[in-house]
Amino acid sequence: MTKIDKTSFQNDLVRWFESEHRDLPWRKDRDPYKIWVSEVMLQQTRVDTVIPYFERFINRFPTVEALAKADEEEVLKLWEGLGYYSRARNLHAGVRQVYEMYGGRIPDNKRDISALRSVGPYTAGAILSIAFGQPEPAVDGNVMRVLSRVLFIEDDIAKASTRKRFESIVQELIPRGRTSAFNQGLMELGAVICTPKAPKCLLCPVKEHCGAFAKGQQEELPVK
Repeated sequence: MTKIDKTSFQNDLVRWFESEHRDLPWRKDRDPYKIWVSEVMLQQTRVDTVIPYFERFINRFPTVEALAKADEEEVLKLWEGLGYYSRARNLHAGVRQVYEMYGGRIPDNKRDISALRSVGPYTAGAILSIAFGQPEPAVDGNVMRVLSRVLFIEDDIAKASTRKRFESIVQELIPRGRTSAFNQGLMELGAVICTPKAPKCLLCPVKEHCGAFAKGQQEELPVK
């Protein structure tokens, strides 16, 4: 595992994200409900595909209460074309839990939010860090790919134990007070620069920290 200058890495990543991030509709505010909806929609679906679905969905169901009171048939109709309808059903069920148990306010603690339907470790981390500014890791495939390369980690990312390792690493790297930008920066970097094939290393804001780039082995990582 390559050692990096943590503060310099944090600063380079956050500065890049704050100036270069894509203008996505769920980034216009830090509404935890919108972040939750977007994260569920983005599972196994491209960002460009999700945007119009997200905008229609939020226009029809702008709040937790609106979605909680909706008929499942209408929810599924708006989801039509995204596939994986179990995601919509679980989101609907989770939002109803929030409405019934918490008066429509999404919990801001890991225990309660993780108990909701459709909220796994990644979604919980994304909501808590982006919406509430809490130093929680949000580790998905993009994040594991970025950190596998930067830190030159050759662990198999298909293993649950590797995900746990990356969650611990992110927990150590998160800069207090800049959690939202840091976590989103890792996600964004993996989505637009540090891609699975032909990563755009010369455009990467953290290439000076990257162990794989230094060794010329960026396309050999992550191991899966």
